[in-house]
Amino acid sequence: MSALDGTVRRAVVRISAPGGGYDRTGARFWGSGFFIAPGWVLTCAHVVGNGGGDVLRGAAAVDITDARDRTSEGRVALAVPFPDDPDRPPRPWGLPDLALVEVAGADDAECLWLSDRSAIVPAPISLHGWSRDTGELALRFGLGTANGGDGRDGAAMLLRGEIPVEGCSGGPVVDTGRGAVIGVSKARGQGTAGLAVPITALRRIANERPGRDRLHSIIRAHDRHHLRRYRTVGTGGSWTGLQQALRPAPADGFTPVLRTHLFARLADLTQPGTPGEVMLLVEAAKRRVIQAPYQPGVEHDPRTWREGVGLLYDLRDGGDRAGRTKDGGPDRDLELEAVLLYAARVAAAVSRLGREGDLAPLRELGTWLEGQAEPLPDVIREDIHQILHGGADEANEAEGTGGADGPRGSAPAGTVELRKPERRDLAPGAAAAAQARARADVLVEIDQPLYGDLYRWRVKLLLEDGVVTPLRADEDGVPRSRLREKLREPIAEALLQGDAGEYLAALHVVLPRELFDEPLDAWQLTPPGATAEGFDPHTMPLGQRRVVVVRDRRRRDRPAIPEWRRRWGGTNRGPLTAVPLRREAPVKGHDGPGRESGHAAYGRLSDAPDTAVPVYCGEVAAGAGATAMDAALAAGHAVVIWRRCATGHADCAEFHREVSRLVFEAETAEGLHRRIRNLRIRCADPDAPDPEALWARSIALLFDSPFHPPLPDTPLYAPGARPDGPP
Repeated sequence: MSALDGTVRRAVVRISAPGGGYDRTGARFWGSGFFIAPGWVLTCAHVVGNGGGDVLRGAAAVDITDARDRTSEGRVALAVPFPDDPDRPPRPWGLPDLALVEVAGADDAECLWLSDRSAIVPAPISLHGWSRDTGELALRFGLGTANGGDGRDGAAMLLRGEIPVEGCSGGPVVDTGRGAVIGVSKARGQGTAGLAVPITALRRIANERPGRDRLHSIIRAHDRHHLRRYRTVGTGGSWTGLQQALRPAPADGFTPVLRTHLFARLADLTQPGTPGEVMLLVEAAKRRVIQAPYQPGVEHDPRTWREGVGLLYDLRDGGDRAGRTKDGGPDRDLELEAVLLYAARVAAAVSRLGREGDLAPLRELGTWLEGQAEPLPDVIREDIHQILHGGADEANEAEGTGGADGPRGSAPAGTVELRKPERRDLAPGAAAAAQARARADVLVEIDQPLYGDLYRWRVKLLLEDGVVTPLRADEDGVPRSRLREKLREPIAEALLQGDAGEYLAALHVVLPRELFDEPLDAWQLTPPGATAEGFDPHTMPLGQRRVVVVRDRRRRDRPAIPEWRRRWGGTNRGPLTAVPLRREAPVKGHDGPGRESGHAAYGRLSDAPDTAVPVYCGEVAAGAGATAMDAALAAGHAVVIWRRCATGHADCAEFHREVSRLVFEAETAEGLHRRIRNLRIRCADPDAPDPEALWARSIALLFDSPFHPPLPDTPLYAPGARPDGPP
C-alpha cells in the first residue's frame, strides 16, 4: 500500500443507521464518506437519504465510524439538491448529490486535501470506500482514470478502471498524480465504468445563505488543519509532504509547502462575495505576468480565494509545463509570480473592506508575501510591494477602484500598511483610463422561433472590449410562458460571475421585437413557490437592484447601419431630448384617433436630433406601438423609453411630460439607469406606492449599443479609445 493510499484510508468513514456503527455485519450500513475538515464529513446525499426525512433535515442522527472503528454521532447539515419530499427520496438522486454531515467530537480527525481547481482529465485516480460486497464490511480501493465530464458544465465525472463495489458511494476520488481529492464517488456503471461528482460541485452550496457562510467556514477549517498538520509532522504523513514527493523536479517555485502556508493565510481573510471578485484578480495577475492581452478560454466559478490560486497553475508563456520561460534570459517561474501577485491583490481588496477582524491576518499575509518574493524578478517583487502598501495604480485599475488622481504617497483607507513607500505608476497612463465597473455584464440572447413557438436562448458574460464568454444555452428552445422559469438559474449564476465588490453586473436581454414587453425588470430569481422576505437583494425584482435593459435581436446579425452608430454616440454625449415615438400619443393617448403611419413615423424620427430619445406611453410589441418601434429602429435610434402595459391607465400625457423631464435631467444615456431604477422602486411599494411616481409603472428601456459586443465587421477599439461613448 502506498503512503498516499494509507493516508486516504485514515480519513474515509462508513455511514450507518443509528446504532449500526459497531455492527460489522453491515446490516444497517448505508455508504461511505470522508473528512474534509475537523468535524465535517462529505458524502453523497443519496447515502444519508436512506434515513428518510428526519435524517435529511438533521432531526435524527447517523453513525459515523472511522478506520479505527470509533463511532461518533453525525447530523446532516446540508443536502444538495434537497428533495421535494424528504420522506420519499428520489432514485436516482439528481446532481450534484452531495451532503455535509457535522460530526460531534471529531476535532482530531484526519482530513483529506481538497483540490483547489477542476479536474484536469485524463487523470490517474484511486477510489476508496467501505463495502460489504464480498461478505465482510471492509475498506476497499481501486485504481482507474478520470476520463472526462458528463452533463451541463461537467456536472458529473466519468471514471474508468477498477471501480470499487457497491457501498463506496460517497467515498473520495483522489488524483494520484497531484495528491488531491477531485471528486466523490456516486455510482457504478456498466463494466469498469463509474460516475463521480467533481469536488468543485461544493460551490453549489454557496449560492444561498447560509450555505455560503458554511462553505467558507469549512474551507477555512480545512486549510488551517493542513497547515497545523504540516507543522506537527512535517513532510512525513502530511498531505503537504505527499504532494511534495509527487511534484516533478525542479522542486522550487510554488511548492506544496508554499501552497499550504498561503491557503491557511487566505482562509483567515473575509472571503469573496461572488465569483466575479475572484476572477477579476485572477485575470489581472495573468495579464501582468503573461504581458499580453489575456482572454480566458473558459469561464470559472470560484467561491473562495484559494480557488483563484488554482486557476494560476501551469501558465504558459513560451515555457514548459511548470510555467518557466527559457528565452535566453534567466528562467522565470510564471506560476509563482502570478500566485504571489494574486495573493497581494487579494490582500489589497480585502483591506479596502475596512473590517477590523481582517487587520491582523492581512498584516501576517503581507509580511509572508514579501518574505517569499526574493526569487522573483525585481519588477514583480516591486509590484507586490507597492500593491501591499496601497501605492499601485495598476492594482487600483485592475480592481475597478480608480486611484490615478489620489495624493502621492497616501494609501486608500484600510489597505495593508507595512510602510509608506514613494508611490509610482506600474503602468504609466493606464490607470487614467480606469473605470469603476463590474467585472462583466450579463447578456441573455433569445432568438426568434424558427418554427412553432419555441424560443432558443443563451446566457453569456459580456466582458470589457467586446469579449463574450458563453455560459449556458438551450438550443431546443422553450415556450414563451416558460422563459422566466428556465432562465432563472442561469441568470442568477451569471450575475454572480459578473458582480465584483460593490459593482453590480447589468442585465442586457436581446429579444425578438414580439417580446419587447416582457416584464424583465420585474423578474425575480427565487425558485418557483419561494417567497421573498423584505429587502433581500437576492430575491427582489431585478430592475429594483440593477440595470435591466432591452436590446434588439433583429439588427444584431449584420453590420450596424450608420444611423445606429451615429445616434448611439449622440445619446452618450447628450444632452438628451425626448421625441414622441408616436406623434399623436402625448395628446390623444395610445388609443386615440389620428394614428401616424409607419412611413410618417420613420420620416419624423429620422429627422430627430441624434440626442433624441423616442418615448411612448404604451406597448411596443404589437399594434401601432410595434409599427412605430420598427420605424425608430430603422432610423437608428439606440435608446427608447416606453411603458409595457397598454391598459389600466389614463395618464399618457403625464407619462410623456415626465419622461421628457427625466431625459433632460439624465443628460446622457448612462444617466438614465439610476433614475429609472429609482422610479421602479418608488412604484413597487405594495403598501404605499409613491403617487408622484405612478406614471412610471412598467417603464421599460431599450439601450442598444452597436459596439459592445461587436457586430459583424464592427472594429474593436482599445480601452478608452471607443469614439462614440461608453458601451
